Amino acid sequence: MRPMKVLAKNIAGEITLSDNPGAVMKKWREIFGIRQCDIAKNLGVSPSVISDYESGRRGSPGIKFVRRFINTLISTDIKNGDGVVKKFSANFEPGAILDIREFLAPVPAEDIVMAVDGEVIVGDDLEMMDLWGYTVIDSIKAILELSERELMRLYGSSEERALIFTKVHLGRSPMIAIKVTHPKPRIVVLHGLMPREVDKLAIKIAKLEGIPLIISKIRSEDELVASLRESVS
Repeated sequence: MRPMKVLAKNIAGEITLSDNPGAVMKKWREIFGIRQCDIAKNLGVSPSVISDYESGRRGSPGIKFVRRFINTLISTDIKNGDGVVKKFSANFEPGAILDIREFLAPVPAEDIVMAVDGEVIVGDDLEMMDLWGYTVIDSIKAILELSERELMRLYGSSEERALIFTKVHLGRSPMIAIKVTHPKPRIVVLHGLMPREVDKLAIKIAKLEGIPLIISKIRSEDELVASLRESVS
């Protein structure tokens, strides 16, 4: 699937599955930097229609309207130089990114830990930490296929996020990659190994960088992604 189609599918899924679809529409409109009046003109509706959806004064938009809304976001961005499309398409390298989300409001880091059935290996101040998104990454494909510049684009629209690596055997490679790149994630979750199997160097890097390190004990990647989607709003 082409990266642009993956991006459109991700936005559509986030809107239609949300308890507050209008707020999600507003979030993506603002990410794309498009005014209400401009998107309304392209959709052939009054700005009040967009305002009513975003404020919740109207019920959930139908799938046809959501499709037109997303197509308008993307087509308008392409006309303006496709800066946003390029940024997010880079996050959907085939096979490397399993899931990526941006939150409407800050989510406590402890909620992420609970969603992944996590055990904290490094870090004791999670109760004071908020996150604005997460990215679930196939660690093998990311390390083998993504350049340093592409690794930096795993952060979506906010650096205040969790990077969640799957197919991890020791934890050393993801932590080394984080050490030598900027920006840094707020927390790192490793999936695919037991807490006792975490490499000592990975733990040392987490401590030196001041990044909480969590091990997910959920059985499979699919269950991990599903739990995050269901548990974290």
